[in-house]
Amino acid sequence: MLILLPPSEGKTRPADGAPLDLTALSLPQLNRQREQLLKALVRLCSGREQRAMEVLGLGATQAEAVARNSALLEEPAARADTVYTGVLFEHLDPASFTDDERSRADQTLAIASALFGLVRPGDPIPAYRLSAGISLPRLGTVASRWKPLLPTAIEELADGHLVVDLRSGGYVNLGKPPAGVTSATMRVLHEKDGKRSVVSHFNKATKGRVVRRLLSEDIDAKHPDDLADALRDLGWTVELDGSRLDLVVAEL
Repeated sequence: MLILLPPSEGKTRPADGAPLDLTALSLPQLNRQREQLLKALVRLCSGREQRAMEVLGLGATQAEAVARNSALLEEPAARADTVYTGVLFEHLDPASFTDDERSRADQTLAIASALFGLVRPGDPIPAYRLSAGISLPRLGTVASRWKPLLPTAIEELADGHLVVDLRSGGYVNLGKPPAGVTSATMRVLHEKDGKRSVVSHFNKATKGRVVRRLLSEDIDAKHPDDLADALRDLGWTVELDGSRLDLVVAEL
């Protein structure tokens, strides 16, 4: 399988390490676009701080992100799965992977990125701030830069296998799996007193736990039906609607 994860807005700055080297990233065919976005982001954040904060949608307490963006080419880089530290990654808990789990993660997971398109867990990246819905001066929207490239990149990484797309809406808009690729999506529903609702925070937490179990149990589903059956075997309540898996949870 290929499992596509969303990034986290919050990131942990590596304490040390060599700076970003685009040639060390997976999918080298994306490097030209990565370089253009990097240059535009650094240029924006090296100018007027207030304008950069407005363009990037940052609040008054987030000026540090602008300063860090302005120095991205000199910032230390580390494994992507240690830089992304949001709710999903907390529950995926890459720091506790066994060697086998880490090897499976490196082969199975790809993380969406407004700046880099897609990265593998082991790709060395700096902590940056750029969201999928941003429009950069001179380049336009991030989505418009990635849409011509990411479908083919996803198809290459999938290599004929099932794509499990766990990205949030803004990152799905960067590029969907092409029509010829077998894919599945997932949502988490909280059921209480017979009523169901989607809860964002616990949606991410549950997806992190699901991916961790898939890696630890070495699950390699070929079709959405197979994935649904595997998750039921692991104890989840799953309903399949076409290619969408609904995980129904009673406790958050």
